[in-house]
Amino acid sequence: MLCLTRSRGIASASRALSRRTLPSAALRNGCKALTVRRNYATQEPHQSARSAVVNVLSNIGSKREIQQYLAQFSSVSSPQFAVIKVGGAILTDHLDSLCDALSQLYHMGLYPVIVHGAGPQLNKLLEAAGVEPEYEEGIRITDSTTLGVARKLFLEENLKLVEALQARGVQAWPITAGVLQAEYLDREKWKYVGKITSVNKGPIEAAINNGCLPILTSMAETKDGQALNVNADVAAGEIARAIEPLKIVYLSEKGGLFHGVTNKKISAINLDEEYEDLLKEPWVRFGTRLKIKEMKALLDDLPKSSSVAIIHPDNLQRELFTDTGAGTLIRRGTKLNTATKLEEFADLEKLKQVLVRERETVDAGSVVDRYLEGLSQRPFKAYFDDSLEALGIVLPPSGDTSIAQLATFTVTKSGWLTNIGDNVFQNLKKDWPKLMWTVNQNDENLTWFFDRADGSVSKGGEVLFWYGIESLDEVRELMAEFTQHGRRMFGDINLESQLHRVADTATRIRDGAAALQQQRRSYTTTTGARGVSSSIPATAFSTSRRATAAFVPVQVRTYVTTTNPNPPYGNKQKSKDWPSKVALIGARGYTGQALIDLFNRHPNMDLRHVSSRELAGKKLQGYTKREITYENLSPDDVRRMAEEGEIDAWVMALPNGVCAPFVQAIDKAGNPDTLIVDLSADYRFDPTWTYGLPELVDRSKIAQATRISNPGCYATAAQIGIAPVLEFLGGQPTVFGVSGYSGAGTKPSPKNDVAFLKDNLIPYSLTDHIHEREISAQLGTEVAFIPHVAPWFQGIHHTINIPLNVEMKARDVRQLYQERYAGEKLVKVVGESPLVRNIAGKHGVEVGGFAVHSGGKRVVVNATIDNLLKGAATQCLQNMNLALGYGEYEGIPLE
Repeated sequence: MLCLTRSRGIASASRALSRRTLPSAALRNGCKALTVRRNYATQEPHQSARSAVVNVLSNIGSKREIQQYLAQFSSVSSPQFAVIKVGGAILTDHLDSLCDALSQLYHMGLYPVIVHGAGPQLNKLLEAAGVEPEYEEGIRITDSTTLGVARKLFLEENLKLVEALQARGVQAWPITAGVLQAEYLDREKWKYVGKITSVNKGPIEAAINNGCLPILTSMAETKDGQALNVNADVAAGEIARAIEPLKIVYLSEKGGLFHGVTNKKISAINLDEEYEDLLKEPWVRFGTRLKIKEMKALLDDLPKSSSVAIIHPDNLQRELFTDTGAGTLIRRGTKLNTATKLEEFADLEKLKQVLVRERETVDAGSVVDRYLEGLSQRPFKAYFDDSLEALGIVLPPSGDTSIAQLATFTVTKSGWLTNIGDNVFQNLKKDWPKLMWTVNQNDENLTWFFDRADGSVSKGGEVLFWYGIESLDEVRELMAEFTQHGRRMFGDINLESQLHRVADTATRIRDGAAALQQQRRSYTTTTGARGVSSSIPATAFSTSRRATAAFVPVQVRTYVTTTNPNPPYGNKQKSKDWPSKVALIGARGYTGQALIDLFNRHPNMDLRHVSSRELAGKKLQGYTKREITYENLSPDDVRRMAEEGEIDAWVMALPNGVCAPFVQAIDKAGNPDTLIVDLSADYRFDPTWTYGLPELVDRSKIAQATRISNPGCYATAAQIGIAPVLEFLGGQPTVFGVSGYSGAGTKPSPKNDVAFLKDNLIPYSLTDHIHEREISAQLGTEVAFIPHVAPWFQGIHHTINIPLNVEMKARDVRQLYQERYAGEKLVKVVGESPLVRNIAGKHGVEVGGFAVHSGGKRVVVNATIDNLLKGAATQCLQNMNLALGYGEYEGIPLE
């Protein structure tokens, strides 16, 4: 029993629990673990276990992201990784997902400090005991009876969490006393309620040093040993002040803070820049106002590297290990300076050092001098923090153009870790409504730029980005200039272009291989962006999350970067230049026509061939980029074209059971990187193909795929309509689906006979429909599907009956859907039942209704979708954009 005497806190917890008649296996196992695995936390975790967890987490983000965050979290002592506050409702309703997430952290060698409450459980116990809960100023009045019930409950909930973790191979240690010391808050008013006066870190550190996750209750003691009740949020905050962790995580069923007007989840709040304006917002009041003020007070007491995350336990890993996160991230941020003259920089020599840093080129210092000389002779605006950890320089529009140029953007690793780089970009974006910049095509983080841009075009290994340009003529002119001149279009004032020319000169003089080796760099960048509703003022919230990486210039980079073997979505490595050459096989149908229209609008899609047996020899109408004649391509024709590399992406818009010969012909051509997107059902059940529903499938998988099966129209709407409540299913969902007759295709049949459909509704394939199988296979649960055809042309309506395993209210269900689809540009959650006439011709899905049966255990959800667009063509373009390295929504009209 030596291990039980390592700290008074652990010993007292053990004694307290040993007096109770509860299972003690977890305690015995924990004691054994402490004896055998002493100092485990100071050793490197077992590499295979760690690698296995990293591989699992790669489903939510790239391995690069995960490894970088893991390195950041491992850079501090184990107790300083994270404090996680777990509410009582989480222990009741989300225990499995919580323990799964904590288990992954544990096996990666990370030891968060867990602090839990039990408020909802306590209310139920008090109600059962006939005790009426009393509150004063929002604080529970805790008499001796309430305290006794609470103390017993906390011990039970603590042990429940410990044993659940033990069952997953996690050594967890209960700490129910000895950490929080308190005095009475106001004994006359609140009785046994404590105000924390000090935190004893010893029991926490002892548990972690012995390889155990510390599991703390939110109970405190006076100096005399009297137990006092304290708020779990307050307890977590005080422990965080004592430990100074990188992350403070508040697990919440809502999954974040929500804007009071738009009801959109707030992705990030930078307090130093947004706090004062945020408190002036009319909707920031009551609990929301108190929460934000508490977070501000907490972060003011912590290092600037600390941040607070409010997140649902299901998304804990995504919040911790990905750039985009999943909940609400609250950080202090940094106030920025601006300058329009070089004299406004306090230290010009330091500015030169910033521009030279990490640039391994010949005569970089002289180039920087010439760059600064150029800046002194023309207008510019610079954005930077006091320490010059981040610097952005924008050149205003000149001549006939109305577009500003981002000439320099450099951020140190420290600047990324403290999110200064994000702040710089957001601030310059407020000042410049139109901006362009370029990035190396092999950059690991093209998604960061895609998220900040409205459009892009690639040429010669470089990608030009822009935002704010609404004129199609202006876009075309910009693209033409870039494709003709590349980075040279930016002129001599661009620092990166000057460095590039110097490096080119050196390369010509020196031996080519040696020069290339000298120029080779390996810097990585990460940052994520998740937009807040456009109706939110730009000054209210940052649209970007965070970044952790080494220096990256946004402008065109001179050097070769190390290619990530698992790049994030939107960054598929391509050897071709813009635009992507596309062939459409099966262009006669309605979907084919919708695709042609989308390709015609897309700046990076160049339709070269359209194949239709019935229309062969006729001119293609509605496509203005080039003159195209319909062809009747055979599999042999397709194979020849594939062998010669004529096409970058093939789209199969053929009926079910027809496209296999064409796919086989492309496969035989021996170019596995050629993209194929199949709109039929032929490959939706083939595990070697990627199922392309971006809102529900990991986008990184789609981005790295070369064989993508486009989901069915019925199936897309049904899955989106069911997915948010999957974990609450209490039985088989039933989907009553009604489609316009365009879904029946162009081949004449009763299902597309307008006269037969008049004043009619036609049921068909009432069991075993192919979409019934598809929906069930993708959701992992049996779903009944009953399709019908209606007299309208396009658009689908689903009425979905979903049995629940727990009682819910309509607002609870709606909240689940709003959280699940927050930030999704093509999914709209509405209150009322959506209408087909409102979705026809639109590119997204609408979900609503949320009618809950009086018993609370059955909900009816409605979903609508345009079967030709998001149900087929639009979704196909989403998948192509991701797989070809473009912005996911490029070419898709958004409302």
